[in-house]
Amino acid sequence: MLFEVWAPNAQRVEILIEDGRYALGPDPVRAGWWRADLAAGHGARYAYVLDGGPPLPDPRSRRQPDGPDGRSAVVDQDAFAWQAPWPGRALPGAVVYELHVGTFTPEGTFDAAIEKLPHLARLGITHVELMPVCPFPGRNGWGYEGVSLWAVHEPYGGPEGMKRFVDAAHQHSLGVILDVVHNHLGPSGNHLPPFGPYFTDRHHTPWGDAVNLDAPGSDEVRDFLISSALCWLRDFRLDGLRLDAVHALVDTRALHFLEELSTAVDALSAALGRPLFLIAESDLNDPHSTAPREAGGLGLHAQWSDDFHHALHAAVTGESQGYYADFAAAGPGAVAKTLTHGFFHDGSYSSFRGRHHGRPLDRAAVPAHRLLGYAQTHDQIGNRAVGDRLPAELLGVAAALVLTAPFTPMLFMGEEWGAATPWQFFTDHDDKELGAAITRGRRREFAAHGWAEEDVPDPQDPATRDRSCLDWSEPERSPHRELLAWYRSLIALRRAEPALTDPHLDAVAATAGGRTLRLARGPIRVLVNFSDAPARVPLDVPCKVLLARPACRVLPGPDGAVQLPPRGAAVLRTTAAPAATVKG
Repeated sequence: MLFEVWAPNAQRVEILIEDGRYALGPDPVRAGWWRADLAAGHGARYAYVLDGGPPLPDPRSRRQPDGPDGRSAVVDQDAFAWQAPWPGRALPGAVVYELHVGTFTPEGTFDAAIEKLPHLARLGITHVELMPVCPFPGRNGWGYEGVSLWAVHEPYGGPEGMKRFVDAAHQHSLGVILDVVHNHLGPSGNHLPPFGPYFTDRHHTPWGDAVNLDAPGSDEVRDFLISSALCWLRDFRLDGLRLDAVHALVDTRALHFLEELSTAVDALSAALGRPLFLIAESDLNDPHSTAPREAGGLGLHAQWSDDFHHALHAAVTGESQGYYADFAAAGPGAVAKTLTHGFFHDGSYSSFRGRHHGRPLDRAAVPAHRLLGYAQTHDQIGNRAVGDRLPAELLGVAAALVLTAPFTPMLFMGEEWGAATPWQFFTDHDDKELGAAITRGRRREFAAHGWAEEDVPDPQDPATRDRSCLDWSEPERSPHRELLAWYRSLIALRRAEPALTDPHLDAVAATAGGRTLRLARGPIRVLVNFSDAPARVPLDVPCKVLLARPACRVLPGPDGAVQLPPRGAAVLRTTAAPAATVKG
Protein backbone atom coordinates (compact mmCIF):
# COMPACT_ATOMS: atom_id res chain seq x y z
CA MET A 1 0.00 0.00 0.00
CA LEU A 2 1.27 3.48 -0.84
CA PHE A 3 1.60 5.84 2.12
CA GLU A 4 2.25 9.48 1.27
CA VAL A 5 2.19 12.69 3.25
CA TRP A 6 2.92 16.37 2.63
CA ALA A 7 5.49 17.62 5.14
CA PRO A 8 7.56 20.28 3.34
CA ASN A 9 9.55 21.43 6.38
CA ALA A 10 10.53 17.98 7.67
CA GLN A 11 14.05 16.62 7.29
CA ARG A 12 13.03 13.06 8.13
CA VAL A 13 9.64 11.32 7.99
CA GLU A 14 8.90 7.91 9.43
CA ILE A 15 5.74 5.85 9.76
CA LEU A 16 4.70 3.56 12.58
CA ILE A 17 2.55 0.67 11.30
CA GLU A 18 1.33 -1.70 13.97
CA ASP A 19 4.63 -2.68 15.66
CA GLY A 20 6.96 -1.63 12.82
CA ARG A 21 8.80 1.63 12.09
CA TYR A 22 9.74 2.55 8.52
CA ALA A 23 11.34 5.51 6.76
CA LEU A 24 9.58 7.41 3.98
CA GLY A 25 11.56 8.84 1.10
CA PRO A 26 11.11 12.19 -0.67
CA ASP A 27 8.73 12.04 -3.63
CA PRO A 28 10.86 12.46 -6.77
CA VAL A 29 8.17 14.53 -8.51
CA ARG A 30 6.18 16.43 -5.89
CA ALA A 31 8.20 18.78 -3.72
CA GLY A 32 7.50 18.47 0.00
CA TRP A 33 5.86 15.05 -0.30
CA TRP A 34 7.15 11.85 1.30
CA ARG A 35 6.18 8.32 0.33
CA ALA A 36 6.70 4.61 0.97
CA ASP A 37 5.08 1.46 -0.41
CA LEU A 38 4.50 -0.87 2.54
CA ALA A 39 2.44 -3.92 3.41
CA ALA A 40 -0.75 -2.92 5.27
CA GLY A 41 -4.35 -4.02 5.11
CA HIS A 42 -7.79 -2.70 5.99
CA GLY A 43 -7.84 -1.58 9.63
CA ALA A 44 -4.05 -1.37 10.13
CA ARG A 45 -3.14 1.35 12.64
CA TYR A 46 -0.44 3.84 11.72
CA ALA A 47 1.02 7.26 12.58
CA TYR A 48 3.66 9.57 11.13
CA VAL A 49 6.77 10.76 12.95
CA LEU A 50 8.38 14.02 11.82
CA ASP A 51 12.05 14.55 12.67
CA GLY A 52 11.91 12.18 15.62
CA GLY A 53 8.90 13.90 17.23
CA PRO A 54 5.75 12.35 18.67
CA PRO A 55 3.48 10.09 16.57
CA LEU A 56 0.91 12.11 14.65
CA PRO A 57 -2.28 11.06 12.85
CA ASP A 58 -2.34 11.24 9.06
CA PRO A 59 -3.70 14.63 7.86
CA ARG A 60 -5.68 12.65 5.26
CA SER A 61 -6.70 9.90 7.66
CA ARG A 62 -9.84 8.04 6.62
CA ARG A 63 -10.45 6.76 10.14
CA GLN A 64 -9.51 7.74 13.70
CA PRO A 65 -10.64 4.74 15.80
CA ASP A 66 -9.33 6.25 19.04
CA GLY A 67 -10.27 9.85 18.41
CA PRO A 68 -8.43 12.84 16.90
CA ASP A 69 -5.26 12.29 18.97
CA GLY A 70 -4.88 8.57 18.28
CA ARG A 71 -3.34 6.64 15.44
CA SER A 72 -5.01 6.56 12.04
CA ALA A 73 -6.40 3.40 10.48
CA VAL A 74 -6.26 2.18 6.89
CA VAL A 75 -9.67 2.10 5.18
CA ASP A 76 -10.29 0.05 2.06
CA GLN A 77 -13.03 2.08 0.39
CA ASP A 78 -13.93 -0.86 -1.85
CA ALA A 79 -14.56 -3.22 1.07
CA PHE A 80 -18.08 -1.91 1.71
CA ALA A 81 -20.80 -3.79 -0.17
CA TRP A 82 -23.25 -1.15 -1.39
CA GLN A 83 -26.79 -2.48 -1.79
CA ALA A 84 -28.66 0.39 -3.47
CA PRO A 85 -27.82 1.48 -7.01
CA TRP A 86 -27.96 5.27 -6.90
CA PRO A 87 -28.41 7.52 -9.94
CA GLY A 88 -28.27 10.62 -7.75
CA ARG A 89 -30.90 13.20 -6.86
CA ALA A 90 -30.54 16.81 -8.00
CA LEU A 91 -31.39 19.84 -5.88
CA PRO A 92 -34.24 21.38 -7.94
CA GLY A 93 -37.54 20.19 -6.47
CA ALA A 94 -35.90 19.08 -3.22
CA VAL A 95 -37.20 19.22 0.35
CA VAL A 96 -34.17 19.15 2.67
CA TYR A 97 -34.07 17.91 6.28
CA GLU A 98 -31.19 19.07 8.52
CA LEU A 99 -30.19 16.31 10.93
CA HIS A 100 -27.66 16.03 13.76
CA VAL A 101 -26.68 12.38 14.14
CA GLY A 102 -25.78 12.71 17.82
CA THR A 103 -29.21 13.95 18.93
CA PHE A 104 -31.56 12.66 16.23
CA THR A 105 -31.96 9.62 18.48
CA PRO A 106 -30.94 9.02 22.12
CA GLU A 107 -28.36 6.49 20.90
CA GLY A 108 -26.75 9.14 18.70
CA THR A 109 -25.47 6.77 16.00
CA PHE A 110 -25.89 6.25 12.27
CA ASP A 111 -27.46 2.86 12.86
CA ALA A 112 -30.10 4.32 15.19
CA ALA A 113 -30.80 7.09 12.67
CA ILE A 114 -31.38 4.47 9.95
CA GLU A 115 -34.40 3.23 11.90
CA LYS A 116 -36.04 6.67 11.50
CA LEU A 117 -35.56 7.00 7.75
CA PRO A 118 -39.05 5.62 6.95
CA HIS A 119 -40.48 8.58 8.89
CA LEU A 120 -38.60 11.00 6.62
CA ALA A 121 -39.70 9.17 3.48
CA ARG A 122 -43.35 9.30 4.58
CA LEU A 123 -42.97 12.99 5.37
CA GLY A 124 -41.94 13.67 1.77
CA ILE A 125 -38.30 14.60 2.38
CA THR A 126 -35.99 14.21 -0.61
CA HIS A 127 -32.57 14.95 0.95
CA VAL A 128 -31.12 14.54 4.43
CA GLU A 129 -28.49 17.14 5.33
CA LEU A 130 -26.13 15.75 7.95
CA MET A 131 -24.44 18.22 10.26
CA PRO A 132 -20.63 17.75 10.36
CA VAL A 133 -19.43 14.23 11.09
CA CYS A 134 -15.64 14.67 11.16
CA PRO A 135 -13.92 13.53 14.39
CA PHE A 136 -13.90 15.96 17.29
CA PRO A 137 -12.82 15.65 20.96
CA GLY A 138 -15.07 13.60 23.25
CA ARG A 139 -18.30 11.91 22.25
CA ASN A 140 -20.86 14.71 21.94
CA GLY A 141 -20.74 18.01 20.07
CA TRP A 142 -22.29 19.95 17.23
CA GLY A 143 -19.47 18.86 14.90
CA TYR A 144 -18.11 22.28 13.97
CA GLU A 145 -14.94 21.64 15.98
CA GLY A 146 -13.88 18.74 13.79
CA VAL A 147 -10.18 18.26 13.15
CA SER A 148 -9.77 15.26 10.81
CA LEU A 149 -11.42 16.43 7.63
CA TRP A 150 -11.30 13.09 5.80
CA ALA A 151 -12.60 10.86 8.61
CA VAL A 152 -15.90 10.14 10.39
CA HIS A 153 -16.56 10.57 14.11
CA GLU A 154 -16.09 7.12 15.62
CA PRO A 155 -18.87 7.30 18.26
CA TYR A 156 -21.38 7.87 15.43
CA GLY A 157 -20.25 4.64 13.77
CA GLY A 158 -17.14 5.65 11.83
CA PRO A 159 -16.88 5.39 8.04
CA GLU A 160 -18.64 2.00 7.90
CA GLY A 161 -21.58 3.35 9.89
CA MET A 162 -21.87 6.38 7.64
CA LYS A 163 -21.85 4.21 4.52
CA ARG A 164 -24.60 2.06 6.01
CA PHE A 165 -26.63 5.21 6.65
CA VAL A 166 -26.13 6.58 3.13
CA ASP A 167 -26.95 3.21 1.58
CA ALA A 168 -30.12 2.92 3.67
CA ALA A 169 -31.12 6.49 2.78
CA HIS A 170 -30.74 5.69 -0.91
CA GLN A 171 -32.95 2.62 -0.47
CA HIS A 172 -35.65 5.07 0.71
CA SER A 173 -34.93 7.32 -2.32
CA LEU A 174 -33.37 9.92 -0.01
CA GLY A 175 -30.32 11.86 -1.15
CA VAL A 176 -27.67 12.75 1.43
CA ILE A 177 -25.91 16.09 1.88
CA LEU A 178 -22.99 16.59 4.29
CA ASP A 179 -22.13 19.82 6.10
CA VAL A 180 -18.36 20.36 5.80
CA VAL A 181 -16.19 22.95 7.55
CA HIS A 182 -13.28 24.41 5.58
CA ASN A 183 -12.95 27.76 7.36
CA HIS A 184 -11.36 26.52 10.60
CA LEU A 185 -10.49 23.47 12.69
CA GLY A 186 -11.42 22.89 16.30
CA PRO A 187 -9.30 24.22 19.20
CA SER A 188 -8.31 20.73 20.38
CA GLY A 189 -6.87 17.80 18.43
CA ASN A 190 -5.64 19.81 15.44
CA HIS A 191 -2.36 18.16 14.38
CA LEU A 192 -1.99 19.83 10.96
CA PRO A 193 0.49 22.65 11.84
CA PRO A 194 3.54 20.37 12.36
CA PHE A 195 3.07 18.99 8.85
CA GLY A 196 3.02 22.26 6.93
CA PRO A 197 1.59 25.78 6.46
CA TYR A 198 -2.09 24.80 6.64
CA PHE A 199 -2.81 28.12 8.39
CA THR A 200 -1.59 31.66 7.86
CA ASP A 201 -1.33 34.73 10.08
CA ARG A 202 -1.83 36.95 7.02
CA HIS A 203 -5.56 36.83 7.76
CA HIS A 204 -7.54 36.34 10.93
CA THR A 205 -10.95 34.82 11.54
CA PRO A 206 -13.16 34.49 14.64
CA TRP A 207 -11.30 31.22 15.28
CA GLY A 208 -7.75 32.63 14.95
CA ASP A 209 -5.31 32.31 12.05
CA ALA A 210 -7.04 31.69 8.75
CA VAL A 211 -6.85 28.50 6.72
CA ASN A 212 -4.10 29.12 4.19
CA LEU A 213 -5.78 29.65 0.83
CA ASP A 214 -3.47 32.28 -0.64
CA ALA A 215 -0.10 32.36 1.18
CA PRO A 216 2.99 30.27 0.31
CA GLY A 217 2.08 26.58 0.40
CA SER A 218 -1.57 27.27 -0.30
CA ASP A 219 -1.61 25.14 -3.47
CA GLU A 220 -1.31 22.03 -1.32
CA VAL A 221 -3.78 23.29 1.29
CA ARG A 222 -6.40 23.96 -1.38
CA ASP A 223 -5.81 20.51 -2.84
CA PHE A 224 -6.17 19.03 0.65
CA LEU A 225 -9.61 20.61 1.06
CA ILE A 226 -10.85 19.97 -2.48
CA SER A 227 -9.69 16.34 -2.45
CA SER A 228 -11.47 15.86 0.88
CA ALA A 229 -14.69 17.21 -0.63
CA LEU A 230 -14.39 14.89 -3.63
CA CYS A 231 -13.70 11.96 -1.31
CA TRP A 232 -17.01 12.52 0.52
CA LEU A 233 -18.95 12.75 -2.72
CA ARG A 234 -17.25 9.82 -4.42
CA ASP A 235 -16.38 7.31 -1.68
CA PHE A 236 -19.50 7.88 0.44
CA ARG A 237 -21.84 8.36 -2.54
CA LEU A 238 -23.11 11.68 -1.23
CA ASP A 239 -25.24 13.97 -3.37
CA GLY A 240 -24.04 17.33 -2.15
CA LEU A 241 -22.08 19.31 0.41
CA ARG A 242 -23.13 22.25 2.54
CA LEU A 243 -20.16 24.61 2.96
CA ASP A 244 -20.02 26.26 6.38
CA ALA A 245 -19.60 30.04 6.60
CA VAL A 246 -17.90 30.59 3.25
CA HIS A 247 -17.65 34.33 4.01
CA ALA A 248 -14.90 33.34 6.48
CA LEU A 249 -12.77 31.79 3.72
CA VAL A 250 -10.20 34.52 3.06
CA ASP A 251 -8.71 34.14 -0.41
CA THR A 252 -7.06 36.96 -2.36
CA ARG A 253 -5.99 34.83 -5.32
CA ALA A 254 -7.43 35.55 -8.78
CA LEU A 255 -8.98 32.08 -8.90
CA HIS A 256 -11.07 31.88 -5.74
CA PHE A 257 -11.00 28.64 -3.78
CA LEU A 258 -14.77 28.23 -4.12
CA GLU A 259 -14.60 28.54 -7.89
CA GLU A 260 -11.85 25.94 -7.98
CA LEU A 261 -13.93 23.68 -5.74
CA SER A 262 -17.10 24.02 -7.82
CA THR A 263 -15.12 23.27 -10.98
CA ALA A 264 -13.76 20.07 -9.44
CA VAL A 265 -17.20 18.98 -8.20
CA ASP A 266 -18.81 19.57 -11.59
CA ALA A 267 -16.03 17.53 -13.22
CA LEU A 268 -16.61 14.68 -10.73
CA SER A 269 -20.35 14.84 -11.43
CA ALA A 270 -19.68 14.40 -15.15
CA ALA A 271 -17.27 11.53 -14.50
CA LEU A 272 -19.69 9.70 -12.17
CA GLY A 273 -22.74 10.40 -14.31
CA ARG A 274 -24.90 11.68 -11.44
CA PRO A 275 -25.80 15.16 -10.19
CA LEU A 276 -23.66 16.69 -7.42
CA PHE A 277 -24.08 20.10 -5.83
CA LEU A 278 -22.60 22.59 -3.35
CA ILE A 279 -24.70 24.69 -0.97
CA ALA A 280 -23.03 27.68 0.65
CA GLU A 281 -23.75 29.25 3.99
CA SER A 282 -22.92 32.87 3.25
CA ASP A 283 -23.50 36.06 5.19
CA LEU A 284 -22.80 38.26 2.18
CA ASN A 285 -26.15 38.31 0.31
CA ASP A 286 -24.07 38.14 -2.85
CA PRO A 287 -25.53 36.66 -6.06
CA HIS A 288 -21.93 36.20 -7.24
CA SER A 289 -21.74 33.06 -5.04
CA THR A 290 -24.20 31.08 -7.12
CA ALA A 291 -23.73 32.76 -10.50
CA PRO A 292 -22.33 30.40 -13.16
CA ARG A 293 -18.56 30.49 -13.60
CA GLU A 294 -18.93 31.41 -17.26
CA ALA A 295 -20.81 34.52 -16.09
CA GLY A 296 -18.02 35.44 -13.69
CA GLY A 297 -19.53 33.78 -10.63
CA LEU A 298 -18.19 31.16 -8.23
CA GLY A 299 -20.42 28.43 -9.65
CA LEU A 300 -21.87 27.20 -6.37
CA HIS A 301 -25.25 25.60 -6.82
CA ALA A 302 -27.22 27.17 -3.96
CA GLN A 303 -26.93 29.14 -0.73
CA TRP A 304 -28.81 29.43 2.54
CA SER A 305 -31.12 32.46 2.85
CA ASP A 306 -30.89 33.82 6.37
CA ASP A 307 -32.83 36.90 5.28
CA PHE A 308 -35.91 34.76 4.64
CA HIS A 309 -35.50 33.15 8.06
CA HIS A 310 -35.05 36.48 9.84
CA ALA A 311 -38.07 38.04 8.13
CA LEU A 312 -40.25 35.03 8.88
CA HIS A 313 -39.05 34.67 12.46
CA ALA A 314 -39.65 38.34 13.23
CA ALA A 315 -43.12 38.13 11.69
CA VAL A 316 -44.27 35.04 13.60
CA THR A 317 -42.64 35.85 16.97
CA GLY A 318 -42.58 39.66 17.09
CA GLU A 319 -38.91 39.55 18.17
CA SER A 320 -36.95 42.65 17.23
CA GLN A 321 -33.62 42.33 19.03
CA GLY A 322 -30.22 42.22 17.30
CA TYR A 323 -30.29 41.33 13.62
CA TYR A 324 -34.11 40.98 13.70
CA ALA A 325 -34.53 44.77 14.11
CA ASP A 326 -34.75 45.76 10.43
CA PHE A 327 -37.00 42.82 9.61
CA ALA A 328 -39.33 43.54 12.52
CA ALA A 329 -39.56 47.19 11.54
CA ALA A 330 -40.71 46.19 8.05
CA GLY A 331 -43.24 43.68 9.42
CA PRO A 332 -44.77 41.17 6.98
CA GLY A 333 -43.45 43.41 4.21
CA ALA A 334 -39.99 41.96 4.92
CA VAL A 335 -41.37 38.49 4.25
CA ALA A 336 -42.99 39.71 1.05
CA LYS A 337 -39.72 41.22 -0.16
CA THR A 338 -37.66 38.09 0.49
CA LEU A 339 -40.29 35.92 -1.21
CA THR A 340 -40.13 38.05 -4.36
CA HIS A 341 -36.53 39.30 -4.36
CA GLY A 342 -34.59 36.59 -2.51
CA PHE A 343 -32.72 38.98 -0.23
CA PHE A 344 -34.14 41.62 2.10
CA HIS A 345 -30.83 43.43 2.41
CA ASP A 346 -29.91 43.77 -1.26
CA GLY A 347 -27.92 46.97 -0.92
CA SER A 348 -30.10 48.49 1.80
CA TYR A 349 -28.88 49.81 5.14
CA SER A 350 -28.44 47.18 7.86
CA SER A 351 -28.78 48.72 11.32
CA PHE A 352 -27.25 45.58 12.88
CA ARG A 353 -24.10 45.96 10.78
CA GLY A 354 -24.09 49.74 10.76
CA ARG A 355 -23.63 49.83 6.99
CA HIS A 356 -25.28 48.98 3.70
CA HIS A 357 -25.36 45.28 2.96
CA GLY A 358 -25.97 42.86 0.10
CA ARG A 359 -26.64 43.14 -3.60
CA PRO A 360 -29.80 42.56 -5.67
CA LEU A 361 -30.52 39.24 -7.30
CA ASP A 362 -31.48 39.23 -10.96
CA ARG A 363 -35.01 37.91 -10.50
CA ALA A 364 -35.29 36.96 -14.16
CA ALA A 365 -32.01 35.04 -14.26
CA VAL A 366 -31.51 33.37 -10.87
CA PRO A 367 -33.51 30.16 -10.38
CA ALA A 368 -35.29 30.36 -7.03
CA HIS A 369 -34.16 26.88 -6.00
CA ARG A 370 -30.65 28.33 -5.62
CA LEU A 371 -31.81 29.78 -2.28
CA LEU A 372 -32.71 27.55 0.66
CA GLY A 373 -35.58 28.83 2.81
CA TYR A 374 -36.30 27.73 6.37
CA ALA A 375 -38.03 28.67 9.62
CA GLN A 376 -35.48 26.96 11.85
CA THR A 377 -31.88 25.68 11.64
CA HIS A 378 -29.32 24.35 14.09
CA ASP A 379 -27.83 27.86 14.34
CA GLN A 380 -31.08 29.76 14.79
CA ILE A 381 -32.20 27.43 17.61
CA GLY A 382 -28.93 26.40 19.23
CA ASN A 383 -27.47 29.89 19.37
CA ARG A 384 -30.36 31.05 21.54
CA ALA A 385 -29.58 31.04 25.25
CA VAL A 386 -31.65 27.96 26.10
CA GLY A 387 -32.03 26.46 22.61
CA ASP A 388 -35.78 27.02 22.48
CA ARG A 389 -37.65 26.11 19.30
CA LEU A 390 -40.68 27.75 17.73
CA PRO A 391 -43.89 26.41 19.32
CA ALA A 392 -46.41 24.44 17.28
CA GLU A 393 -48.88 27.33 16.92
CA LEU A 394 -46.21 29.45 15.23
CA LEU A 395 -44.76 26.63 13.16
CA GLY A 396 -48.11 26.09 11.45
CA VAL A 397 -47.95 29.58 9.95
CA ALA A 398 -44.22 29.41 9.22
CA ALA A 399 -44.51 26.03 7.48
CA ALA A 400 -47.21 27.33 5.14
CA LEU A 401 -44.70 29.83 3.74
CA VAL A 402 -41.54 27.70 3.89
CA LEU A 403 -43.21 24.88 1.95
CA THR A 404 -44.92 27.04 -0.68
CA ALA A 405 -42.13 29.58 -1.13
CA PRO A 406 -40.13 29.62 -4.38
CA PHE A 407 -36.99 28.54 -2.52
CA THR A 408 -35.74 25.02 -1.78
CA PRO A 409 -37.39 24.34 1.59
CA MET A 410 -35.38 23.00 4.52
CA LEU A 411 -36.62 21.71 7.88
CA PHE A 412 -34.65 21.20 11.07
CA MET A 413 -35.10 17.79 12.68
CA GLY A 414 -38.23 17.51 14.82
CA GLU A 415 -39.69 20.73 13.43
CA GLU A 416 -42.31 18.76 11.51
CA TRP A 417 -44.10 17.78 14.71
CA GLY A 418 -43.20 20.86 16.78
CA ALA A 419 -40.68 19.05 18.99
CA ALA A 420 -40.91 20.30 22.56
CA THR A 421 -37.32 19.29 23.25
CA PRO A 422 -34.80 22.15 23.03
CA TRP A 423 -31.68 22.01 20.91
CA GLN A 424 -28.89 23.47 22.98
CA PHE A 425 -25.21 24.17 22.53
CA PHE A 426 -23.16 21.27 23.92
CA THR A 427 -19.52 20.17 23.92
CA ASP A 428 -17.52 17.31 25.39
CA HIS A 429 -13.92 18.48 25.60
CA ASP A 430 -11.49 16.18 27.36
CA ASP A 431 -9.43 19.28 28.14
CA LYS A 432 -11.24 20.42 31.28
CA GLU A 433 -9.66 23.87 31.21
CA LEU A 434 -10.86 24.42 27.65
CA GLY A 435 -14.30 23.08 28.57
CA ALA A 436 -14.56 25.44 31.53
CA ALA A 437 -13.50 28.38 29.33
CA ILE A 438 -16.25 27.54 26.84
CA THR A 439 -18.84 27.41 29.63
CA ARG A 440 -17.70 30.76 31.03
CA GLY A 441 -17.68 32.36 27.58
CA ARG A 442 -21.16 31.08 26.75
CA ARG A 443 -22.65 32.36 29.99
CA ARG A 444 -20.83 35.68 29.76
CA GLU A 445 -22.18 36.17 26.21
CA PHE A 446 -25.80 35.82 27.30
CA ALA A 447 -25.32 37.66 30.58
CA ALA A 448 -24.69 40.72 28.40
CA HIS A 449 -28.25 40.24 27.06
CA GLY A 450 -29.82 40.04 30.50
CA TRP A 451 -29.69 36.30 31.17
CA ALA A 452 -28.77 35.02 34.62
CA GLU A 453 -25.71 32.78 34.29
CA GLU A 454 -27.39 29.89 36.07
CA ASP A 455 -30.18 29.90 33.45
CA VAL A 456 -27.78 29.31 30.55
CA PRO A 457 -27.11 25.56 30.15
CA ASP A 458 -23.56 24.37 30.72
CA PRO A 459 -22.29 23.08 27.32
CA GLN A 460 -20.00 20.58 29.09
CA ASP A 461 -22.80 19.05 31.19
CA PRO A 462 -23.87 15.73 29.57
CA ALA A 463 -27.46 16.60 30.48
CA THR A 464 -27.36 19.48 27.99
CA ARG A 465 -26.85 17.05 25.12
CA ASP A 466 -29.42 14.62 26.56
CA ARG A 467 -32.08 17.35 26.73
CA SER A 468 -31.42 18.07 23.06
CA CYS A 469 -32.32 14.57 21.84
CA LEU A 470 -35.61 14.20 20.02
CA ASP A 471 -38.48 12.51 21.83
CA TRP A 472 -39.84 10.08 19.26
CA SER A 473 -43.03 9.47 21.23
CA GLU A 474 -44.18 13.03 20.55
CA PRO A 475 -45.34 12.54 16.92
CA GLU A 476 -47.97 10.11 18.17
CA ARG A 477 -49.48 12.62 20.61
CA SER A 478 -51.55 15.78 20.21
CA PRO A 479 -50.78 18.56 19.27
CA HIS A 480 -47.67 17.15 17.59
CA ARG A 481 -49.66 14.63 15.55
CA GLU A 482 -51.80 17.35 13.98
CA LEU A 483 -48.83 19.54 13.09
CA LEU A 484 -47.08 16.57 11.48
CA ALA A 485 -50.16 15.98 9.33
CA TRP A 486 -50.03 19.67 8.27
CA TYR A 487 -46.40 19.35 7.21
CA ARG A 488 -47.11 16.17 5.27
CA SER A 489 -50.04 17.79 3.48
CA LEU A 490 -48.03 20.86 2.53
CA ILE A 491 -45.13 18.78 1.19
CA ALA A 492 -47.53 16.57 -0.75
CA LEU A 493 -49.12 19.67 -2.29
CA ARG A 494 -45.71 21.04 -3.19
CA ARG A 495 -44.91 17.77 -4.95
CA ALA A 496 -48.24 17.68 -6.79
CA GLU A 497 -48.52 21.33 -7.84
CA PRO A 498 -45.99 22.42 -10.53
CA ALA A 499 -46.45 26.10 -9.69
CA LEU A 500 -44.88 25.52 -6.27
CA THR A 501 -41.59 24.37 -7.76
CA ASP A 502 -41.55 26.93 -10.58
CA PRO A 503 -38.00 28.37 -10.42
CA HIS A 504 -38.93 31.79 -11.86
CA LEU A 505 -38.58 34.30 -9.04
CA ASP A 506 -39.99 37.07 -11.20
CA ALA A 507 -43.28 35.15 -11.43
CA VAL A 508 -43.83 35.32 -7.64
CA ALA A 509 -46.11 37.99 -6.16
CA ALA A 510 -46.55 38.73 -2.47
CA THR A 511 -48.69 41.40 -0.79
CA ALA A 512 -48.51 42.36 2.87
CA GLY A 513 -51.31 44.15 4.68
CA GLY A 514 -51.36 44.80 8.41
CA ARG A 515 -50.26 41.55 10.02
CA THR A 516 -51.24 39.40 7.04
CA LEU A 517 -49.64 38.29 3.81
CA ARG A 518 -50.86 36.88 0.51
CA LEU A 519 -48.50 34.89 -1.70
CA ALA A 520 -49.41 34.18 -5.33
CA ARG A 521 -47.70 31.39 -7.27
CA GLY A 522 -49.48 30.62 -10.50
CA PRO A 523 -52.98 29.42 -9.58
CA ILE A 524 -52.00 28.96 -5.91
CA ARG A 525 -52.70 31.54 -3.21
CA VAL A 526 -51.21 31.26 0.26
CA LEU A 527 -52.72 33.42 3.00
CA VAL A 528 -51.25 33.82 6.47
CA ASN A 529 -52.29 35.74 9.55
CA PHE A 530 -49.33 36.53 11.81
CA SER A 531 -51.47 38.21 14.48
CA ASP A 532 -53.18 36.81 17.57
CA ALA A 533 -56.56 38.16 16.39
CA PRO A 534 -58.80 37.06 13.48
CA ALA A 535 -58.04 38.81 10.21
CA ARG A 536 -59.74 39.27 6.84
CA VAL A 537 -57.38 38.70 3.90
CA PRO A 538 -58.63 39.83 0.47
CA LEU A 539 -58.29 37.62 -2.58
CA ASP A 540 -57.35 38.91 -6.02
CA VAL A 541 -59.34 36.17 -7.80
CA PRO A 542 -62.05 33.69 -6.79
CA CYS A 543 -60.51 30.69 -5.01
CA LYS A 544 -61.36 27.54 -3.14
CA VAL A 545 -59.53 26.26 -0.06
CA LEU A 546 -57.16 23.31 -0.47
CA LEU A 547 -55.56 23.28 2.97
CA ALA A 548 -56.07 25.35 6.10
CA ARG A 549 -54.83 25.42 9.70
CA PRO A 550 -57.06 26.07 11.61
CA ALA A 551 -60.24 25.96 9.50
CA CYS A 552 -61.00 29.21 7.68
CA ARG A 553 -63.98 30.69 5.85
CA VAL A 554 -64.19 32.19 2.35
CA LEU A 555 -66.34 35.31 2.54
CA PRO A 556 -68.85 36.20 -0.21
CA GLY A 557 -68.02 38.93 -2.73
CA PRO A 558 -66.87 39.47 -6.34
CA ASP A 559 -63.41 38.04 -5.67
CA GLY A 560 -64.03 37.11 -2.08
CA ALA A 561 -61.83 37.26 0.97
CA VAL A 562 -60.82 34.76 3.59
CA GLN A 563 -61.43 35.08 7.30
CA LEU A 564 -58.35 33.63 8.94
CA PRO A 565 -58.27 32.69 12.65
CA PRO A 566 -55.39 33.95 14.83
CA ARG A 567 -52.07 32.48 13.65
CA GLY A 568 -53.97 30.92 10.77
CA ALA A 569 -52.81 29.87 7.32
CA ALA A 570 -54.61 28.66 4.22
CA VAL A 571 -53.60 27.44 0.78
CA LEU A 572 -56.13 28.05 -1.99
CA ARG A 573 -56.44 27.45 -5.71
CA THR A 574 -58.07 29.76 -8.19
CA THR A 575 -61.38 28.29 -9.27
CA ALA A 576 -60.60 28.88 -12.94
CA ALA A 577 -57.68 26.43 -12.86
CA PRO A 578 -57.93 22.61 -12.76
CA ALA A 579 -57.12 21.10 -9.38
CA ALA A 580 -53.95 19.11 -8.81
CA THR A 581 -54.15 15.64 -7.31
CA VAL A 582 -52.55 15.66 -3.87
CA LYS A 583 -51.36 12.34 -2.50
CA GLY A 584 -50.21 12.41 1.10
